[in-house]
Amino acid sequence: MFMTRRNFNFGALALAISGCAASPSLSPSTTALPDDLRPIPNSAYDVWVANFQQRARTAGITDDTLRRAFQGTGYLPGVVRRDGNQTEFKRSLEDYLSIAVSDERVAQGRDARRQYASVLETLEARYGVDANIITAIWGLESFYGARRGNVPVVSATSTLAFDGRRGAFFEKQLIEALRIVQSGDITADRLVGSWAGAMGHTQFIPTSYQAFAVDFTGDGRRDIWSDDPSDALASAAAYLERNGWVRGQRWGNEVTGASSGTIIQPQENGPRFAVNQNFRVIKRYNNSDAYAIGVGHLSDRIAGRGPLVTPFPPDENGLTKDDRIALQTRLTARGFDTQGSDGVIGPNSQAAIRAYQASQGLPVTGVPSQQLLSGL
Repeated sequence: MFMTRRNFNFGALALAISGCAASPSLSPSTTALPDDLRPIPNSAYDVWVANFQQRARTAGITDDTLRRAFQGTGYLPGVVRRDGNQTEFKRSLEDYLSIAVSDERVAQGRDARRQYASVLETLEARYGVDANIITAIWGLESFYGARRGNVPVVSATSTLAFDGRRGAFFEKQLIEALRIVQSGDITADRLVGSWAGAMGHTQFIPTSYQAFAVDFTGDGRRDIWSDDPSDALASAAAYLERNGWVRGQRWGNEVTGASSGTIIQPQENGPRFAVNQNFRVIKRYNNSDAYAIGVGHLSDRIAGRGPLVTPFPPDENGLTKDDRIALQTRLTARGFDTQGSDGVIGPNSQAAIRAYQASQGLPVTGVPSQQLLSGL
């Protein structure tokens, strides 16, 4: 983003708009959405949209585009709720990599790399960006296309622009989303993405789409939403290349001894990494050291390189990752399902711990410990 592409996160009519919000029709792409991500009546939002339409016309958006783009859209309370509930919570690098570079994501990444080898190798030759890096970004952004989002972008961005916390930013995204529809790159009913307006396989926001999206397939449309990921992968490669990617250079690497250059250690007593210009370019995609390491390490694993060498230290509860996996496995075996055993103690694991503690007459804290592990 400009900003970076996504740090707005962490990361959308009838011309008589008041009638649309009162009784919105749902397109097929919205039918699987939770209730709070479906339009509800909101008269103040309707007034805002009516005023916005005038600004949009001044910016060159046609009445026909407004009619098509706002058809069936409206105010989404869940978007405001999710935006307001974003916290400064930070996972440890170990937890982040357990998710970002899970065995499943590595295996599916290798499959995707093989399936789209011709496209990816063409992109590497054209833009100079390592095909495994492109694949890794795809994997982190949408799990190789499986999680592209199905929230109408016009509803999402107009709701956030109306809400006002970052109103100017999201009004700009809304205008550019309308331009996307007007240009014919995508039909209004297919203009969907995350609750915050990030779109397609590689989760571009509308302004980044306008600046970097590529028509790789040559059909006259920059379709990052298609089941065919070619345009989206090309767009990610173009984004990195235009932000300064150095051809032939890796993102960085883990270091285990003395080393020169820029060295970072995001988690105390954890692995250290030598990083370079390409690492900084990945951070243009998402301004986070953990994200850039995640992309780099996932790309290495997809390419066949091994896991990190340096172990992470025990967590604040004195548990190693193996301990946490054992805890999750034993809880689930006892009927307290943690919804997976990845060593990351998130809400599901905390709920399982609380349920187990309650069943045993223990203080209900939801906090893992060596004592709890031993008791299981």
